[in-house]
Amino acid sequence: MRRLEKLGLVGIGLVAGISISLHFAANAGKEDVSTPLPVEELRAFTEVFGHIKSNYVEPVADKKLFTEAINGMLNGLDPHSAYLDADAFKDLQAGTQGEFGGLGIEVGMEEGLVKVISPIEDTPAYQAGVKSGDLIIKLDDALVKGMSLNDAVKHMRGKPGSKITLTIIRKNETKPLIISVVRAVIKVQSVKARLIEPGYGFVRVTQFQEHTGENLATALEKMVHDNKGALNGMVLDLRNDPGGLLDGAVAVSAAFLAKDALVVYTEGRTEEAKMRLTATPEHYLRGSSKSDYIKKIPDSIKSVPLVVLVNGGSASASEIVAGALQDHKRGVIMGTQTFGKGSVQTILPLGNNTAIKLTTARYYTPNGRSIQAKGIVPDILVDDPSTAAADSVFRLRESDLDKHLVNDKQSDDKISVPPKSELPAKGKTDPVSPAEFGSKNDYQLNQALNLLKGMKILQGK
Repeated sequence: MRRLEKLGLVGIGLVAGISISLHFAANAGKEDVSTPLPVEELRAFTEVFGHIKSNYVEPVADKKLFTEAINGMLNGLDPHSAYLDADAFKDLQAGTQGEFGGLGIEVGMEEGLVKVISPIEDTPAYQAGVKSGDLIIKLDDALVKGMSLNDAVKHMRGKPGSKITLTIIRKNETKPLIISVVRAVIKVQSVKARLIEPGYGFVRVTQFQEHTGENLATALEKMVHDNKGALNGMVLDLRNDPGGLLDGAVAVSAAFLAKDALVVYTEGRTEEAKMRLTATPEHYLRGSSKSDYIKKIPDSIKSVPLVVLVNGGSASASEIVAGALQDHKRGVIMGTQTFGKGSVQTILPLGNNTAIKLTTARYYTPNGRSIQAKGIVPDILVDDPSTAAADSVFRLRESDLDKHLVNDKQSDDKISVPPKSELPAKGKTDPVSPAEFGSKNDYQLNQALNLLKGMKILQGK
């Protein structure tokens, strides 16, 4: 089996109904025996195990004790390493198809509570008003404090059409919020594309799924056809894209970059953790793909003026795309600083349909920049006046997560490099209702379109 056929998802957390953030290890069954087992620590472990079995107030099954021990080991490492029981592992595998059951929120743990990293666009949680940064303290009548993340996610799963009540603490709210969400089978449309106006295209990637590359190729081909010729400019929208399949990110990058261009590389302790992924078919075609769909994209797309929109919800796979296009000077990155999820998780099956998700490497852009806890800094900083105030309160980033890996390329992973230039908001800056991404009232999209038109004028001169 080709090495890249084993690549899986890159993302930022557990989702209620789907797990993301991994690639599959080629040496999952390989055992490292180079380091001797710590005898004293193992003796302490067995003593604790024995005391619990003998003296705990109620009998405890061996399976529960070992499962909780595994959970403790992984949860103590970083926010993304985790134990996947049979249900979580099944959801993870099913999620690559772009259809899964649940609420549609990416979550993590903070001080024993479930913290919302981001609601996924067009899902029940998003439509019910759940926001990034919300702390969930109750699921129906069950208190979250004391639950593991896997247990909380299990509670949020359920039969489509059934209702769950979330009790939420939100910054600047004086009392908890009660939000009812109806579970659904969530179908996430990965690629949304249209002509904004004659000569200018808009492509939004909401999540990197199994068929994202193919869907993008079809959309770009249709867009050039509908325009009756080459486009004058294009906007690639990666805002609030939490990540997904790594080969999908390579495919999206390959659509705009020259063949064989370096997209991303990884560094870790083992040889398997060291990869160099380029814009070549072997690095983006999955096992089910029989033909190179990137070849059908019109040649003009490789050189069309490009603006890439990002924000604090752009994570992992979307940061890989933005970083590659920025380093190759293929497009102008516009928006706000991205999430900063730059670590690689490897899925190691344990048998009985369970697995562990273990952080094994860091991602680097083609020019050697680490994405971890820093993200991608836009070339042009553009805040949306309708969401800037809320983002400053609710927006969660990798550097805010407990036990996050540090950025090995700089000493302070919270330092932001000043952008090259800034487009100030014009007119009123009072908070207004957030505009839908891609709508005519989308402030950042309009700024991107203005930039493309300005570039067209300069090219004409």
